[in-house]
Amino acid sequence: MAVIQTNSSDVDLLARLMRAEAEGEGDLGMLMVGNVGVNRILANCLDFKNIRTMRDMVFQSPGGYESVQKSYFYQRARDKERRLARRVINGERQHPASNALWFFRPEGACPPEWFNQTNSGRYKAHCFFIPTPQDCPRVF
Repeated sequence: MAVIQTNSSDVDLLARLMRAEAEGEGDLGMLMVGNVGVNRILANCLDFKNIRTMRDMVFQSPGGYESVQKSYFYQRARDKERRLARRVINGERQHPASNALWFFRPEGACPPEWFNQTNSGRYKAHCFFIPTPQDCPRVF
């Protein structure tokens, strides 16, 4: 059962985002990017107040995704990424992105905090960061 409302265009948009942000990190890395995206739609807190749709989340500015500024993002969604997108839309969560609202790719080690958000872990090149349950209860 879906945790957010979507249509086929939303699935394609999330699939394209997941591929553009983390294709080099395999299926699991793409699922984690999808977790962060879905969490941002659910959150309605901090930097993500009034982000209610897939389009709001993907194209949020400022604070959105760098990949939407690159041509690779605008290629058609593929079936593989659509299947992965549906999994996160249906509530599948992958640690350390389960409750994360942010991720980035540092040059070295993950910092313990990033803009006052706690590091929840690293997967390959990406570090994931979570809010507190008090600040964003809807992502927990």
